[in-house]
Amino acid sequence: MSDVVLRTRGVRKEFGRGPARVVAVDGVDVEIERGETVAVMGPSGCGKSTLLHLLGGLQRASAGEIEVDGRRIDGLSERGLARLRRDRIGFVFQAFHLMDELTAVENVELPALLAGAPAARRRALDLLDRVGLADRAGHLPSALSGGQRQRVAIARALANEPLIVLADEPTGNLDSAATNEVLRLFDRLHEAGQTLVIVTHDPRIAATAGRLLSMRDGALVDQTMLVG
Repeated sequence: MSDVVLRTRGVRKEFGRGPARVVAVDGVDVEIERGETVAVMGPSGCGKSTLLHLLGGLQRASAGEIEVDGRRIDGLSERGLARLRRDRIGFVFQAFHLMDELTAVENVELPALLAGAPAARRRALDLLDRVGLADRAGHLPSALSGGQRQRVAIARALANEPLIVLADEPTGNLDSAATNEVLRLFDRLHEAGQTLVIVTHDPRIAATAGRLLSMRDGALVDQTMLVG
């Protein structure tokens, strides 16, 4: 039986007006089921990162509907979207977006502290152990490699046990060795039942997914089931 946790209907995002109007996402319909790993690929400027931001409530759609776990989010208030992002969605970005003045464990525990979750420090330490960085808990981001910083960012994305993790070019700033570390981590997350949506240019990342969505000029042009 289908267990859809993320659904869009006719989602459209426009920027600007008149002759300057740009359609970044053009009528996308997609369903993502619990536990799926879905990769989104396409040329630069095709709208894939904008789509990811719409799915996570970072931007508002110009038209269409977006549902997370059966609840429409396109009409939520700013406060409602903030709660959604805090409690239901984990984000991983190409540039890591760690707080430079906080240690690894402090970065990871921050979302749980903001949510008022109990035992935030213990969970943060457990997550750092899970991503292989227990011995780097007290290090600032400046003392970590790019691959280590991205693994801290992934641990932070898991802090509040999100329904969905959205990753935007998570290996874009990493070398091959660090990319392989992230690949192994995504494999383990998938095996644990985590729902993942990954925007990427990297075919190695796409190959870890169960389904590939291809975009061009803001539209979803193909969906391919991948065999592991």
